[in-house]
Amino acid sequence: MSRFVLRRLLQSAVVLLGVTLVVFLLLQLVPGDPVRVALGTRFDPQTYEALRARAGLDRPLVAQYVSYVGRAVTGDLGVSFRSGQPVTRIVLERLPATLSLALTAVLIAVLVAFPLGVLAAMRSGSALDHAARVFSQFGVSVPDFWMGIMGILLFAGVLGWLPPSGYVPLTEDPAGWLAHVLLPAATVGLVTASILTRFIRSSVLEVLSADYVRTAEAKGLRARVVVLRHVLRNALIPVVTVVAVQLASLLGGVIVVEVLFAWPGIGRLTYDAVQARDYPVLQGAVLLVAALFLLMNLLVDILYARLDPRITAR
Repeated sequence: MSRFVLRRLLQSAVVLLGVTLVVFLLLQLVPGDPVRVALGTRFDPQTYEALRARAGLDRPLVAQYVSYVGRAVTGDLGVSFRSGQPVTRIVLERLPATLSLALTAVLIAVLVAFPLGVLAAMRSGSALDHAARVFSQFGVSVPDFWMGIMGILLFAGVLGWLPPSGYVPLTEDPAGWLAHVLLPAATVGLVTASILTRFIRSSVLEVLSADYVRTAEAKGLRARVVVLRHVLRNALIPVVTVVAVQLASLLGGVIVVEVLFAWPGIGRLTYDAVQARDYPVLQGAVLLVAALFLLMNLLVDILYARLDPRITAR
């Protein structure tokens, strides 16, 4: 297992290097001068050239990229054009908000999708099964920003139960954090739950038709034992991938939801960086998202081997 993890880490490093190259090249194609945007409409040539030199934009592209990668290895992602603060600090300050939103949304999604998907598969063709499929189609079809707006109108505007937007750190005020995170997490979580419900239902149905399940039932095992020992363990293997991908996507930031609810996460940071042409912040945010995706893939591979001994880390 240690050799497998080491090999995966080396592959992840190569992928991250490729991500930095692609993002760097794409940013060169974006029209406009980020230094002029950062300085505004009134500036003198000396200030302009000084800022370009400090950002390294006066050097050849190859030298800029090599310098960026060399600094990124040490944790130095540059300095923001807009605020002048280190990009590493800016990104890490936004990470707790994104983590809290993503984990809460995935928790809501699993709590909704897991029992609904399993029961729909166990009672295929019933009213519950039809309701689960309608919920799945509804969640996939409805845009998350519309669902968020409806949630704000109902729970914040009409009922007044929850605040419409904003963020409170969990460490400062747990109750305030919970009140602020419920609406955006439920908005994202219900959309994610609709996706998971479909996959869980399909996976459980496929396992229920397997020969070893029929053999267990023929031996007279109770339905509960068959489901817990034989069905769920094997049905969870493909579901783990979907949950991990959804979690990685949320950790990358849900831009629309974060902007709608004024949530200061990675998605909102990326949105603001694009508008301001703050290339160092944008590169840092994308690099963090790529690293989170690769980390989730590694954890899924390790979990696969734990769930099913037949899956070996080759």
